Amino acid sequence: MARVKGAMMTRKRRKKVLKLAKGYFGAKSKEFRIANQAVMRSGTNAYIGRKQKKRDFRSLWITRISAACKMNDINYSRFMYGLKAAGITLNRKMLAEIAVSDMDAFATLVETAKKAVK
Repeated sequence: MARVKGAMMTRKRRKKVLKLAKGYFGAKSKEFRIANQAVMRSGTNAYIGRKQKKRDFRSLWITRISAACKMNDINYSRFMYGLKAAGITLNRKMLAEIAVSDMDAFATLVETAKKAVK
């Protein structure tokens, strides 16, 4: 039986890595070994970044809600507790959007939360 050489698969694998490394600076886009390291590192960072993005957005929403609460003379934790006590189930993303785009509706939510706390 003839010996199988891996030239085709090797070339295919290297081309795939170099294609992913397209646009990288210097040897990172030209030489396979360095490009492979760069692609592996960028893949790891992309994976980590997808997790961090969720944290960052939640933090941003909480900051926006907190700022709007301060304008309505209540702190964030009392506001969230009041909403829960009043039975209002809006997530932080929607609350932040309301706080930014519709201050009157947010003020109504604050009043409802204040009544539920007292």
